[in-house]
Amino acid sequence: MLPLIAVTLASFLAGFVNAIAGGGGLVSVPALFGVFPRAHASELFGTNKVVMVSGTLQAAASYGRRVSLPWRTLLPAIAAAVLGAAVGATAVTLVPNDFLRRLLPLMLAAVLAQMFLEPDLGSVHAPRHGPRAEPWLASGIAFLLGLYDGFFGPGTGSFLIFLFVRVLGFDFLHAVASAKILNTATNVGAIGVFAATGNVVWHLVGPMIVANVAGSLLGTHLALRHGSRFIRPVFVTVVAVLILKTGYDAYVG
Repeated sequence: MLPLIAVTLASFLAGFVNAIAGGGGLVSVPALFGVFPRAHASELFGTNKVVMVSGTLQAAASYGRRVSLPWRTLLPAIAAAVLGAAVGATAVTLVPNDFLRRLLPLMLAAVLAQMFLEPDLGSVHAPRHGPRAEPWLASGIAFLLGLYDGFFGPGTGSFLIFLFVRVLGFDFLHAVASAKILNTATNVGAIGVFAATGNVVWHLVGPMIVANVAGSLLGTHLALRHGSRFIRPVFVTVVAVLILKTGYDAYVG
């Protein structure tokens, strides 16, 4: 009972963090591995995917109801995200991803540096591109991040948020809302693979999903209520912690 309580509480916190800034796996994955050290890694990753996509889907629905989203831009980007994730999931069986493990903390550090160099970045929603260019740029971002998510994964939501802010000129609220929708799309294919191969611990999934959705509800409520001025510091904190965690895993652990 205690192990289930521990991972359920971690799932709540993961849903909360993920709904605001991405990076919820930073909480849930270490919790699963810490509580169940003898379980097969693929089972824990599969369980985490099923749980986290539930909270992400809830966040996407909540943002979609409250935030005016550019569906003409997002619909082709969703298709590109699914395609990229499928290609990435196929590539992971053929190509080692050790180079990405070492590159990831450096990429995250570049994101964090950009946030400090441009303190007003993401504070105002001012799309930079017209109705023809924006869907192509969004689809390119979605495909590349889908490819990355299928091949490797950590920080996908945070990268999506940052690129929608930096490249497309979205504010943090619109960027997070868009990222939740695209991140849901990138996860669908992976869940199918994990479930089909028996790599989901189903007796953990139920209570963890309930907790994850509850955390996501709280996170989206606060994000929608307080907007970009609330999301930005949470995003910066999540990226900083991701740098420490992925840097340790790549160069020390």
